[in-house]
Amino acid sequence: VDAEGGDDAPAVVVAGALEAASPNLRVILVGRPEVVEPLLRDADRSNVELVSSATVIGCEMEPASAVKNMQDSSIVVGCRTVADGRSQGFVSAGSTGAMLAGALLVIKRAGEIRRPAIVTTLPGLAAPLVFLDAGANADCRPEHLLEFGVLGTAFSRTVIGVTKPRVGLLNIGEESSKGSELARAAHDLLCNSGLDFVGNVEGRDLLRSVADVVVTDGFTGNVALKLLEGCASSLLVRIKEAAGRSLRAKTGGFLLRPALRGVRAALDPEEYGGTYLLGVRGLVVICHGNSSSRAIANALRFGADALRKGVLASVDEEFARLSAAAGTAAR
Repeated sequence: VDAEGGDDAPAVVVAGALEAASPNLRVILVGRPEVVEPLLRDADRSNVELVSSATVIGCEMEPASAVKNMQDSSIVVGCRTVADGRSQGFVSAGSTGAMLAGALLVIKRAGEIRRPAIVTTLPGLAAPLVFLDAGANADCRPEHLLEFGVLGTAFSRTVIGVTKPRVGLLNIGEESSKGSELARAAHDLLCNSGLDFVGNVEGRDLLRSVADVVVTDGFTGNVALKLLEGCASSLLVRIKEAAGRSLRAKTGGFLLRPALRGVRAALDPEEYGGTYLLGVRGLVVICHGNSSSRAIANALRFGADALRKGVLASVDEEFARLSAAAGTAAR
């Protein structure tokens, strides 16, 4: 984990790492020793290791250039632990752009994957929804959205436990003729992919569990994700305000409090800790810059759980299945 990534690093990150660390989850903290060591002085370090870095990539820096020129930065050193086999995954609340660049330039793409994608889990009405791309690829071609369907299927089957994930395409209408040129072409590819493609999914149906996996380009996906997060936050604020307006409202709010805690947890992005970059030779978890220690701990726990369940191997298997299906169709 990047000890110096995030608005409140390193204190919050170190606290989250110490909370998550256990005999079943060894955590490597990457950061400048003079900054991180004082935070570990009185802690149980039996399941925590410190790997030295010398610099920090700021969010104002150009990501690819920074990754190439700052080889001693915490993000590059952290990515290198994955590339060298010293760790299986890397978590950071630092620069998202630098994390993407580090994953591509240091860890490298897996297999023949052209566009790794950011995968996030949304609170569907019946079950968690796997949604991608949430921001890695602003400009996409139809074949990239097909790849996202494969990545999402692997994640849904392995991590969420859906036996046969249904894949949908985010669009402005249900009909196959609707949408942009990209959406129409991607629809055709997905129809003939061998995935369990259920067609277009409109924005209003995104959380209604009409699909287990929904794919879109990174620009649309990032806008949709932040819109959902903003709506959820505003809704919770409005509920809290409404519950305090009168004695009757306060009584009702008190009675509803246990149920509302569950709703809040389902809508809280810190519940999973971060989003996953799939399609590289290791698991990369990207956290919000303002992540709390709880979010960092959850990112480490859920990332480790995904690795134990074999998400990386599942990605390879799904792409092998897709290639085999394409070869059969060609014959």
